[in-house]
Amino acid sequence: MTPRKRRWFDILAWAALAALVLVTAAHLATRPPAMPAFDDVHADWRPSEAWLYDREGQLLDSERVNFERRRLAWVPLKDISPAVRAAVVQSEDRRFWSHGGVDWLAIASAARARWTGDRSRGASTLPMQLAAFLDPGLAQPGKRDWRTKLRQMRAGQALAADWSHEQMLEAYFNLVPLRGEAQGIGAGAQSLFGKKPAELNRTDAALFAGLLPNPATGAEALGRRACRIAKEKDCSAIRAAAATLVSGEHAARFDPALAPHLAVRLLDKPGKRVTTTIDRRIQTAAIVALRRQLAGLGADRVRDGAVVVLDNATGDVLAYVGGVGLKSTASQVDGANAPRQAGSTLKPHLYAQVIEHGWLTAASILDDSPVQLDTASGLYVPKNYDHSFKGPVSVRHALAASLNVPAVRALVIDDVQQFRDRLWALGYHGLVEDGEYYGFSLALGSAEVSLVEQANAFRTLANMGKWSPVHFTDMRDDREVPRQIVNPAAAFIVGDILADASARTDAFGADSALRLPFWAAAKTGTSKGMRDNWCIGFTDRFTVAVWVGNLEGDSMRAVSGTSGAAPVWRDVMLALHAGNPGKRPTMPEDVETRQISLPGTREPPRREYFLRGTAQTEMAAAPQAARRPRITSPVSGSVYALDPDIPLERQRLAITVSGSVAGYRLILDKKPLGDADAGQQILPRPGVHMLTLVDPGGRMIDRVRFTVR
Repeated sequence: MTPRKRRWFDILAWAALAALVLVTAAHLATRPPAMPAFDDVHADWRPSEAWLYDREGQLLDSERVNFERRRLAWVPLKDISPAVRAAVVQSEDRRFWSHGGVDWLAIASAARARWTGDRSRGASTLPMQLAAFLDPGLAQPGKRDWRTKLRQMRAGQALAADWSHEQMLEAYFNLVPLRGEAQGIGAGAQSLFGKKPAELNRTDAALFAGLLPNPATGAEALGRRACRIAKEKDCSAIRAAAATLVSGEHAARFDPALAPHLAVRLLDKPGKRVTTTIDRRIQTAAIVALRRQLAGLGADRVRDGAVVVLDNATGDVLAYVGGVGLKSTASQVDGANAPRQAGSTLKPHLYAQVIEHGWLTAASILDDSPVQLDTASGLYVPKNYDHSFKGPVSVRHALAASLNVPAVRALVIDDVQQFRDRLWALGYHGLVEDGEYYGFSLALGSAEVSLVEQANAFRTLANMGKWSPVHFTDMRDDREVPRQIVNPAAAFIVGDILADASARTDAFGADSALRLPFWAAAKTGTSKGMRDNWCIGFTDRFTVAVWVGNLEGDSMRAVSGTSGAAPVWRDVMLALHAGNPGKRPTMPEDVETRQISLPGTREPPRREYFLRGTAQTEMAAAPQAARRPRITSPVSGSVYALDPDIPLERQRLAITVSGSVAGYRLILDKKPLGDADAGQQILPRPGVHMLTLVDPGGRMIDRVRFTVR
């Protein structure tokens, strides 16, 4: 080889090496990220929403859980309108079905248009765009250089090599970013068009495709582009539809929004689907009844309300309305779960307890007259709702007419701690303090409870004293065996009193909202300061609980038990029992009836129910609290201070017990102290102490707590 030929050979070799180096460098510089498999993309999809369904599997509500992007469920290609598929392919990548990820004809056409200065169509294919959705690094803002484009092309080719065209198109429709925060055709079809993806028509398809180059485009530009895609001569309809789309008119939620507060309570993870025990028909009836009542009362009187309906047999929550909006100033607060003051709604549980102990009967006479009770915090002076007193009244009349003073006298006969423990057993788990904390006002509902707790406690009375938890979801294998909390006979008698329209006539009138054309028991209540109004009641099959008030805590105006919550309760009960009226419960074996007269009262003779063994034919005097043995000193809640200047032996504390206490014993801090009638004196050490009085059979009769410092 001549020197000249050798020189040319060396030059060519170096040129080839340089070209190889350049190609290798370009190859490395434009290497795209690894593309995932279609199945992995599909499996990793996480909607931003969670969904709530009724007992029949129909959608009740949805809840936004992830706020980064609004995504709905993954939409299969077969569930996307053919018009949309055709419009997107035609406008974005017309040779999509024939190329391998890169449309070389489109690239050549774009290069020629740039060279000649003509208008360029663009050469980015659907696989190239999809690759950028899968790895945002392939389409970083401000980077449109040759290296980025080559990386997109290579990524598109990689996708086309591993995925089918159907898979690429399906993933494209689900990952494409749309107007606002919507991502994917599921969220886009709902928020932009108010439709499902399968329901989009040709005009919708043209608008959808017209949004893709610039989702934030205005109505005029969108209308022009959509008209070109649709190839319509008259574009007036498309321009009008574009204006509607841009205005956000369809951006409202697509779901029925029938249980938003329950959705918040049960939906906590994106993509979660919960099938509840809610009956859509009953839920709708409760919403309609509550909305109608609140609208009729007016926002200047009361703004909020809630309804809960339970199936007595199963504990299933058939309706859960935490609020209906309207002019509420706290519409996001769940009124069905918010703790509110109970008012008179706890009285049935108090009377059930004293009746089951045999301390009172439905015919026992209680004195409705002024009373002052000495407590650790001072005198407690209960008053009735109407600030009047009725004199001697039977327990039936006192409970049915919701008299306050007799209820407090009943609690004195019972025991505050025992009553608090009974309420806890009934599911009122907001009562976390002991009985002394609440005091005698617990009889009048000074404690805070929720509407769900109220409903289930009254359901216990409907079920003859058997308690079991409520159920929001259908989990039949995880249901507790009902526990007997209230004596069946006492529950029956209290239920009969609550269903006695004649017994409540003096307080509520002969034809109040509580009177239904079939058997139903009900109790109303109003809290201190007119802040809460309740109506809870039951039939043989359903328990309905209603609360109305103002969630911000301000008082209602001119709203009482029968004018506030009761009309809603009545409407829901009538809807529940349409064509199938409520039936009177079967009398338990431990209940007997007796004709009784009540001399000295305004009540006529009647036939009354009694626990077996407690029946009488005449009831002329009320059992006074003093007749039942009680610890009168020390007073519960008292604080005693030891004086260092007085000898310790002279600072003993005398214990006094009222009533006949032969055979009764005293227990101090769980240790026997001696006979109750022995005039006991104690010298307790500093600290908190519990003194208990028990009868000869060992049953606790009274208990007080005091402190020595």
